[in-house]
Amino acid sequence: MEILITGGAGFIGSHLCDRFISKGHYVICMDNLLTGSLKNIAHLKKEKRFRFVNHDVTKYISVDGTVDAILHFASPASPIDYIKLPIQTLKVGSLGTHNALGLAVKKRARFLLASTSEVYGDPLVHPQKESYWGNVNPIGPRGVYDEAKRFAEAITMAYHRVHKIDTKIVRIFNTFGERMRLDDGRVVPNFILQALRGKSLTVYGNGRQTRSFCYVSDLVSGIVKLLNSSLNEPVNIGNPKEYSILQFARMILKLTNSKSRLVFEKLPVDDPKVRQPNIARAKKFLKWSPEIPVEKGLERTIKWFKKKA
Repeated sequence: MEILITGGAGFIGSHLCDRFISKGHYVICMDNLLTGSLKNIAHLKKEKRFRFVNHDVTKYISVDGTVDAILHFASPASPIDYIKLPIQTLKVGSLGTHNALGLAVKKRARFLLASTSEVYGDPLVHPQKESYWGNVNPIGPRGVYDEAKRFAEAITMAYHRVHKIDTKIVRIFNTFGERMRLDDGRVVPNFILQALRGKSLTVYGNGRQTRSFCYVSDLVSGIVKLLNSSLNEPVNIGNPKEYSILQFARMILKLTNSKSRLVFEKLPVDDPKVRQPNIARAKKFLKWSPEIPVEKGLERTIKWFKKKA
């Protein structure tokens, strides 16, 4: 297939490029490098079935020839990014998704939207299943990302209903692995870098808030299964094993053999108290569930971070 991946030079996007290239497909990686990096795709530079296009998807998208599938992963995805780039985040979720869907209509291509567990906001239902509509503050600092993705889901389903495009929506829960940015600002890179550098691990709030962490190769497998499925409704992809932030911090300290201590800071505005995916839909329809234990995935990630830190 000819596959277009927007945001393809990002953390998850670059792993998707690898997976499709390894399966013999042709990949067009489109990225404006706002938060992505050419380093993530440097190893694909000489691959004949790979092409990089530097383009901002909030502008009109034009691609010559056949496009069989579009995976829309362009967007800042960490709080440090979307709080710093609020307008760009809203534009890529709205204009960028609109443009990518327009190309899908023109090419009659399958379309997969990278959505997020953040559409559930600070959830009042636990664990979160796809039928839950969420508890989101639309005008809070996190709202620029939450609402951008909620709009992206709405317009994706509108194109499915009106233009009969075969659309997919993946709601991605916390994912980690190699190629995460060192300055990403999310839990995994923060804790690993602080532990490796002998600095105190920063825990926000009392550390009792929970998260669920999925290794990137498992996420990619779920996305590929979803792309090749007949499902059009949103699907949660993530690891349902739930950890408190304190538990997770202590696990990082153990795996890095770090003597670092924990320091506590004020909880950010609208920070979710719990986060755990209900993956019954993925299990039933995709025959998918995570295979890599969190500790094993962290060992691989820490090994990679040691080379970069």
